[in-house]
Amino acid sequence: MLILAAIPLGNPGDASARLKSTIETVEFVAAEDSRRFSRLCQDLGIRHSAKVISFFEGNETERLAGLIEILESGKDLLVVTDAGMPGISDPGYRLAREAVLRDIPIHVLPGPSAVTTALLLSGLPTDTFCFDGFPPRTSGARLTWFEARAEEERTIIIFEAPHRLEESLLDMEKAMGGDRSIAVCREMTKTYEEIARGSISEIITWARSKEILGEITIVIEGFNRALLSYTDEDLVAKVLARESAGQARKEAIAAVAKEIGVAKRSVFDAMVHQKSSTKASE
Repeated sequence: MLILAAIPLGNPGDASARLKSTIETVEFVAAEDSRRFSRLCQDLGIRHSAKVISFFEGNETERLAGLIEILESGKDLLVVTDAGMPGISDPGYRLAREAVLRDIPIHVLPGPSAVTTALLLSGLPTDTFCFDGFPPRTSGARLTWFEARAEEERTIIIFEAPHRLEESLLDMEKAMGGDRSIAVCREMTKTYEEIARGSISEIITWARSKEILGEITIVIEGFNRALLSYTDEDLVAKVLARESAGQARKEAIAAVAKEIGVAKRSVFDAMVHQKSSTKASE
């Protein structure tokens, strides 16, 4: 079977008993970094006799056939990353997909996750959230990426490299405004864990005040549609834009009302008022 196992984010004490037992008994391990896997075993005070196979982003595709061959031979294969859960912005997804397609059993050893740990540390709403991985590395693509998420109403969780943190925060500010609440979670569960909470503008100031090192997870407050205010002219313009795209007026009014979170009657009244004003001016 394929075994996907969560690895401690930093504190070895977070390792589960199932993880320790599996490492000690499994015959094959696919590890993102074999040296870090060896260090983890030392920290946990356990030994293994498994064959360790390098399995990271750069060789994930070329390793698939060999790993599937191991699984189809009837052997168990344990997949671990440097920290957290395999497949979450780390190798593992493609292998799991291939296993499903070939009816190979999959087991997951649950445990530490940077996504949910940061969400709870942030103090931001947890009832609905999304995870979006790493933003693009280039400035233009990154700004466009944040703009596409500017009106996402769920709490957003992303990863970022420490040397790109300030650039990402600046693009985030341009796309979402400086008042949006965020939390930057650094080195979670480790000795120098640090959580910075505040508005985007405040966190930019914080990031500029020091050297940022370590693993970074950012939690962003969802867009609050209730804070938007629209004039009748704004509502009319949105309806007319949808009509120009081929929607019937009734459908366009309903779509605009849903888009901005107002009653359909408010949009309908704006259209009637606009029509009356146009006739009066003729």
